[in-house]
Amino acid sequence: MKRGLIAAGVAAVTLLAAGCGSSAASSPGSGGSSSSPAAAAPVTLRLGFLTNITHATALVGVKQGIFTKDLGSSVTLKLVPFSTGTLEATALLAGQLDAAYVGPNPAIKAWQTSGGKLIKIISGAASGGAELVVKKSITTAAQLKGQSLATPSLGNTQDVALRYWLKKHGLTTTQTGGGDVPIKPTTPNSAAVLAFQSGQLAGGWEPAPYDAEMVAAGGHVLVNEASLWPKGQFVTTNLVVTQAFLAAHPSAVNGLLKGQIDANNFINQNKTAAETAANAELTSILGKGLKPAILSAAFAQIKFTDDPIASSLLTDAQHAVAVGLLTPVSNLKGIYDLGPLNTLLQAAGEPTVSS
Repeated sequence: MKRGLIAAGVAAVTLLAAGCGSSAASSPGSGGSSSSPAAAAPVTLRLGFLTNITHATALVGVKQGIFTKDLGSSVTLKLVPFSTGTLEATALLAGQLDAAYVGPNPAIKAWQTSGGKLIKIISGAASGGAELVVKKSITTAAQLKGQSLATPSLGNTQDVALRYWLKKHGLTTTQTGGGDVPIKPTTPNSAAVLAFQSGQLAGGWEPAPYDAEMVAAGGHVLVNEASLWPKGQFVTTNLVVTQAFLAAHPSAVNGLLKGQIDANNFINQNKTAAETAANAELTSILGKGLKPAILSAAFAQIKFTDDPIASSLLTDAQHAVAVGLLTPVSNLKGIYDLGPLNTLLQAAGEPTVSS
């Protein structure tokens, strides 16, 4: 799994820069034989996502052929798996992705860095699924002083959450691993689990399934991130698209949104089948799947929803500002374009969402 994540995450930017994409899936009919005059012009959609269960919408949508069906034969889907949202944000900023499933903080960073010109959040995907897991001897925040903890990467959603939580408890951190609690961004996530097992780390704030793997390795949950939010509602995964792709290919974006809705509906209506599909896709990408108990524990933490829970996004930004990982953000309203999503939700008789 470690080797697979390194290849999938770190090498993803290099692959795209060379004009390549993951061959994990592509829609049929997107090349070769000539199409009828009425057929839509061929489009390639480069879609990024993380190899986490918090991105199970993408995993299931691909494995079940949902995206292929909803995008149609004129769209070739090139999949690019990553190990962290920080790498995804870098790829978006470099023009190497057209759309991505990504956490709130990398999305905010991409939006802010581009002066609001790069991306739009067009849907939510998941809420929940992140925890601070530590060795059993640690039961309070104060006991973390001098202990090393892992996060997926500097500035990613879990990294910001951990730093902010420590700050609220009077513990300092630095971006270079100093302060009261040394934080060690560790990629891939599976490497953090191994470091915890070997005693090199006291724990980590990790997304599912890696938090569940740390628990299985002898840790316990010190903080369930959902407990820190009103009603436990906060966005973990958004679907973003570049503004250039949205303007040039609205039909393809509409198909992607249909796939997003259908994939989440499949997950919510077919839990066992969804777990099997997500694990099969992870196995295809990483060469190794998850144990049944870990898979079930990971899915149990997450609510798969098309609602981007916009109220939590500005709070995420404020937390990142508070720990010195983002310059002040006063308004994120312009980051959303939920009109196409709401049109599809309304047509399907499902509740619409707001920004």
